[in-house]
Amino acid sequence: MLRLFVFLAAFLPALALADTAARDSAFLAARDAFAKGDAAKLARLAPELRGYILEPYVEYYPLRMRIDEQSPAAIQAFIARYPNTVIGERMRADWLRSLARKRDWDAYLAEYPNYLGDDADLACYALQAAWRRTNTVPTAELAQQWNAPRDIADGCAPIVEAQVAAGRISDRQVWDRLRLLFDAGQLGAAKRTAAYLPAADRPDERTLDFVYANPHRYLEKPRVDVSTREGRELLLLAVIRYARMDAGAAAAHWEPRAEKYAATDRAYVWGQLAAQAARQHRPEALAWYAKADGATLTDDQLGWRARAALREERWPEVKTAIERMTLVGRNDPTWVYWLGRAQLAAGNRVEAETLWSRIAGDPHFYGKLATEELGLRVTVPQKGYTPTPAEVEEMARNEGLQRSLALFRLDLRTEAVREWNWAIRGLDDKQLIAAAEVARRNELWDRAINTADRTQGVHDFGLRFLAPYREVFRDQAAAQGLEEPWVLGLVRQESRFIQNARSSAGAMGLMQLMPATAKYVAKKNGMQGFTLNRTTDVPVNVQLGTSYLRQVLDDLDGSPVLAAAAYNAGPGRAARWRAQRPLEGAIYAESIPFNETRDYVKKVMSNTMYYAAILYGDNRTLKSRLGTIPPKNAERMASAPNGAVE
Repeated sequence: MLRLFVFLAAFLPALALADTAARDSAFLAARDAFAKGDAAKLARLAPELRGYILEPYVEYYPLRMRIDEQSPAAIQAFIARYPNTVIGERMRADWLRSLARKRDWDAYLAEYPNYLGDDADLACYALQAAWRRTNTVPTAELAQQWNAPRDIADGCAPIVEAQVAAGRISDRQVWDRLRLLFDAGQLGAAKRTAAYLPAADRPDERTLDFVYANPHRYLEKPRVDVSTREGRELLLLAVIRYARMDAGAAAAHWEPRAEKYAATDRAYVWGQLAAQAARQHRPEALAWYAKADGATLTDDQLGWRARAALREERWPEVKTAIERMTLVGRNDPTWVYWLGRAQLAAGNRVEAETLWSRIAGDPHFYGKLATEELGLRVTVPQKGYTPTPAEVEEMARNEGLQRSLALFRLDLRTEAVREWNWAIRGLDDKQLIAAAEVARRNELWDRAINTADRTQGVHDFGLRFLAPYREVFRDQAAAQGLEEPWVLGLVRQESRFIQNARSSAGAMGLMQLMPATAKYVAKKNGMQGFTLNRTTDVPVNVQLGTSYLRQVLDDLDGSPVLAAAAYNAGPGRAARWRAQRPLEGAIYAESIPFNETRDYVKKVMSNTMYYAAILYGDNRTLKSRLGTIPPKNAERMASAPNGAVE
């Protein structure tokens, strides 16, 4: 991490750098003492860290260790010393939680309006504080909590319990929330919600566990009692859960029992089955959506109705699905573009071009496609601003950025990113570009890219689309016969060029290789002396990653869209997501059932266009790059297992 001194070394003499290194060590010891609750050690170390850039953390630690014992004056004094900072707001949030534990609602309501964060629990405690003071239920905010597919926040739980006890939340609403939670895979929250039901109608936890884990076995029981509300609802929950695994099998269990349910319940279940069938690319999806008429479908369900229609090129159905979305849904660039395509298919070119004009020129995937539909070329915006050396130096002296750089130097990445993101809040475009330049000079490629990405009117796409380790990527792409901009576009999405990046799943390095993939490719290529700890070495990582990409590309008919999907979700899945007939590349990408992979493929292909234009002046259209996805071929199997990379 010594390279993080590169930019600051221009301002610091050698002795100062040595002193910084000593203080860094002292800070890490103080941080460790805080984690272990060692107040005495913290007190011994604090004098060594006076004037150190991370001193606010050292002051924070002892206050936080005994937060419930602190006086309001001590807390307010700390916040006043560090206004509008990460650590100041962290202290305020800790203090608010302490006030909530003490049930000091007057003090909570006095302090909460000063809080600059967006913590959902703290917001709920503010609702509870107001409720206890006025006995007025915050209806809209409570409904937002109730209708979210997650646990009720602790701060809102007492309000919910009071509403249930008063009969203002009905049994029907409780069962509706159970449906929502089962569909979202939130079993724990579902079991806690079930506790709001009357004892006579309440399923026990073991039954809910069984229905959730083994819905097919529950549905296969010779007799499932649907004469009681509990029995009817449990069967419905089992159908919802089973549909996520196999919509066709779930429908087979549901259809002979559907007539025993009210029309609204039938429409609801068919809507659930239809959405899951669309995700699974089942041919019955649109027919099942027709059976759901009368149900209130979410934008997500309507989105899958549109995607199912896209795969069959049923443009009137695409149009109907999009027009039934909420205003927010219809204004998503995805559906603005596809509604334009549906209008064009209906012969309404003026309406189509009006829609595309709304998003044309935007730098995202559908902004590019809309631009091309209007007969225009996607171009890289001209560099709008170059900060002067003095402006960059001034930005480098920003205390928030300095704290971030220090934390990066100490390899405390989570805290460093938090400080960086806080420091750039509210910056204008020119300041953002100057901050991105500070990151670039310190080889913080991800911060440079993400910061430059935030500009709205004045841009520097050279910073947005950095290409560090260029020689390595160019050579390895050439060795594998791959397009370098495509490889760079993929790596930008995978790791933002963070050499030591590690995902929660264990993927490593620039190209985010899973250990099994790294070993598989190294062995296949005859790489001598390979060990997993070499996976984050830049040349090794890029060699393995590009070799794997070449294999995937060959296995999937040379389609970069399929290969990108395979790199993220596994070759087997990418192959199964094809249709029985050729698909337009954009339709394949949009109908990928995994949200993460669908977003990933679009961004990789969009990134590729910019890298090609910036590095080589190549302005091929996005539509031509997406191409046509060949139909399924049962005889061809991808040779690497699913999940080979992140």
